Amino acid sequence: MPDSPDLIDLYRRMVLIRVFEERAVELRREGRIHGTVHPYIGQEAVATGVCAALGTDDRIASTHRGHGHLLAKGGDPDRTMAELFGRVGGYCRGRGGSMHVADVDLGILGANGIVAAGVPLILGSAFAATYLGEPRVSVAFFGDGATGQGALWESLHLSATWKLPTVWVCENNQYAVHTPAADALPTERIHELVPPATMPSVRVDGNDVEAVHATAAEAVDRARSGHGPTFIEAVTFRTTWHSFRYANQPDRRPQEQRDDWATRDPIVLLGNRLRADGHDLTAVESEVRNRIEEAVSFADASPYPDPSTLTEDVFAEVTR
Repeated sequence: MPDSPDLIDLYRRMVLIRVFEERAVELRREGRIHGTVHPYIGQEAVATGVCAALGTDDRIASTHRGHGHLLAKGGDPDRTMAELFGRVGGYCRGRGGSMHVADVDLGILGANGIVAAGVPLILGSAFAATYLGEPRVSVAFFGDGATGQGALWESLHLSATWKLPTVWVCENNQYAVHTPAADALPTERIHELVPPATMPSVRVDGNDVEAVHATAAEAVDRARSGHGPTFIEAVTFRTTWHSFRYANQPDRRPQEQRDDWATRDPIVLLGNRLRADGHDLTAVESEVRNRIEEAVSFADASPYPDPSTLTEDVFAEVTR
């Protein structure tokens, strides 16, 4: 059985992600962050529960909604915020922005603006670990919309055939932008789409961070011990719009559904449990808010990239 997680630490990680995302939205509204922002608000238990089961050497690949995964894996809020600001103090020196932030040293192969594009990266990472004999597990996060991409099913097939150390985490927030998963898939239970002959597939309450952690820890142990991949469907719900471009548009999701999921907020659920057990979380929440303000100050103080470095860090340079 996996070790029981430190619930205060899980709570702190989820609050860190929540406050970071709320502040990022505010900063985007103020015009201090440019480009789009895809908030992870409401889904914090998935990234937190999964990443708490991983080591530094384990690798993850994320989605366009990737800040939460990076912070859950141990990413630095200062460098993450600076990347959103487009400043040189960011993880990618301001060149990646919100949808392409990465830190290979932490095992974060990056967020990605292309649906399911991180999936084959994780397949390659897992193959490399096996080939080199390294005890590293690779985890792909993707949304329910990624089930329409062939790259996902090809990667699942190869990972099962070669018994690669992978964990496939579908964050089923039930909408691909505005399209309900029920309208795009033959079943709302996405894990049932994975053939039983290929790998274990499980469904977990994605707003219960303890349940997510226990499920992920078992899958990670299975992968690390050479028994191959696991598919996890974490059922959750984003509480905000899909991305900033929709911020001023009506939310097309039924109000009744939104109200129902509001009662299952992962931070509120764990917070209520901890308070019932006698924990005062005021200091944790205050510490996190101060930390995020420090990150904003760091990002503000970091300079923009020098235009003379425009052609650095690219795969090819066009010459005449």
